[in-house]
Formats: sequence, structure tokens, C-alpha cells
Amino acid sequence: MNLIEIRKATIADLKELQKISIQTFTATYAAVNTPENITNYIEKNFNAVQLTTEINNPNSLFYIAISKSNIVGYLKINIGDAQTENINKNALEIHRIYVLQTFHGKNIGRLLLNEVKKIAQRTGVDYIWLGVWEENHRAIRFYTKNEFVVFDKHIFSLGNDEQTDLMMQFQIQQQ
Repeated sequence: MNLIEIRKATIADLKELQKISIQTFTATYAAVNTPENITNYIEKNFNAVQLTTEINNPNSLFYIAISKSNIVGYLKINIGDAQTENINKNALEIHRIYVLQTFHGKNIGRLLLNEVKKIAQRTGVDYIWLGVWEENHRAIRFYTKNEFVVFDKHIFSLGNDEQTDLMMQFQIQQQ
């Protein structure tokens, strides 16, 4: 496999982030949700204005994975008041790890997850947490394999469909 570079994303990466967001979200969820709910979610969450706001938020950080000059995945983390749940201010949320389907199984997700763990160590948070749809078995296996454990559940609304997300966390061992 070729070398993968991980770097912090900037506003210059907006169009590629938008493209990958739409591709990966659709590939992962379109077969098990209504077209209307998928379309509405994409229009609300992955439009240029929304992604620009997220990229410019100092408490949200984007990191991209690059292979042969192409962005093949990205990571979005939230800290402080940018977290989607008010669980613990001294925690870090993985809001998204999106990897193009053609790059699944090539350790891109693990590289992005390792980046999160490094950031968590540097910032001194107690743990990393995320929400993952209970029907996304591939993602649950990935996080479980990487020592995340379920600690709660919450409702994620995808249009008019209320879905259950498992909330998982990884405890940071401070050195």
C-alpha cells in the first residue's frame, strides 16, 4: 500500500470534504434509509455554508487522509462546546471518521483514529467518545477492536426516522 499522509484540513479543502462526506454517507446509509431522509440530511449537514462554519469553528478540527495527492478520508473531532452532547467538557468527540469505500480495509480509519489518540494525549482529556448507529456493525467492530466500549445510547434523528446510536468511549491513560 502507498503512503498515507494525515494533515489538518483548511477551508481550501472544503469541496473535497463535501464530496467525500456525501459519497461516504450515501454509500453507508442509503440502502437502509429513505431517499428523502438521505437527501435532507446531506442538504442540511454537508452544504458549503455548514461545512465552512464547522471548519472555521476553533473547537472543531478536521484532519484529512491523503493518498497519491487525493483526499481519501477525513476525521472531524469536537472539543468543548462544539461536542454534540454535553457529556464532559474534558472529553473529545469523534464526530466523523469518513473513508471512501474503495479505501476500506487499508488502515485509513486506524491512522485517523491514531491521530485522535495523539491529540487526546496532548490536550489532556479524560476520554474520547463517539456515537455510532447500532446497525452499523462494521463501524462498531472497528471501534471495539480499537478498545472503545459502549457506555450509553442516544437518539439520532435522520429526517423523520429516530435511530439509536451506541455511545462508545476510549479512556485516555495520561503519561
